[in-house]
Amino acid sequence: MTATMTADAAPARLSVPLPRLYLAELRWIFRRPRTLVVLGLLALIPIVVAIGLALGRSTDNGPGNGGDALFTTAAGNALVLPIATLVVTLNLLLPLTTAMSAGDALAGELSHGTLRGWLLAPVSRGRLLAVKALGVATFTLAAVVLMSVVGVLAGLAINGTGSLFTLSGTTLSFGAALGKIAIAAGWVTLQLWAIGAVALAVSACTEHPMLVVVSVLAGTIVSAVLLLLSAVAWLHPFLLPQSWDSLVDVLRDPMPGAGLAEGAVRAVCYVVIGLSLAYARITTKDG
Repeated sequence: MTATMTADAAPARLSVPLPRLYLAELRWIFRRPRTLVVLGLLALIPIVVAIGLALGRSTDNGPGNGGDALFTTAAGNALVLPIATLVVTLNLLLPLTTAMSAGDALAGELSHGTLRGWLLAPVSRGRLLAVKALGVATFTLAAVVLMSVVGVLAGLAINGTGSLFTLSGTTLSFGAALGKIAIAAGWVTLQLWAIGAVALAVSACTEHPMLVVVSVLAGTIVSAVLLLLSAVAWLHPFLLPQSWDSLVDVLRDPMPGAGLAEGAVRAVCYVVIGLSLAYARITTKDG
């Protein structure tokens, strides 16, 4: 009788509900002081930009170029500020925070010995990777949403609700402006998920979280340099940052969708490839 009960209890112990693992991962992520500090710093960026724009209005010498032109427009347009901060931070800061999260997810836990507890528990390595990937995805989503919300509030504080117009000159309602900001935030989050998937693949191959951060930093810089070289134009469609400049199209009316759609498809391909490499590594890794 006892042997039968033990045999019946064993299969049940092998199945741990995924939502339970996911919630445990979120508690671990958002209870870390480092995570809270990073989110706090990201939330400060739109505030600092808004203060700088408000103080610099009297000394504004006219529109600039590139990012300067975007911020110059943000000085008188509440819609532009949250998207402008996402455009600027997408080039380096947001990818680094994503790499930090992915590095802590696997390599960080492995270096501290806490990952072994996951491997000894009744959790398959595939489910472990799924939980870690969902944790990284949730962190990046929280970071982008936080920046967007603070950016909206900061933009309204310096410009009010009467300054909601696109780069094409059309005026938007408050709801339509929030819709465009939501599209921008969702698109940026998808790009960060692609970076996070690649970072998880690197994280599954090392015990050093800083190596993951350095790898993402190097990849971002190298990709930016390659995009400037016409000699390797054949390589540009394969580089993730190729469509990052298309984020500005959200501020146009009507909104061009070709660049945004191309960037989204490219990001999905990176997610599939990155998670596939991470799965192949974590399922064949000893210990």
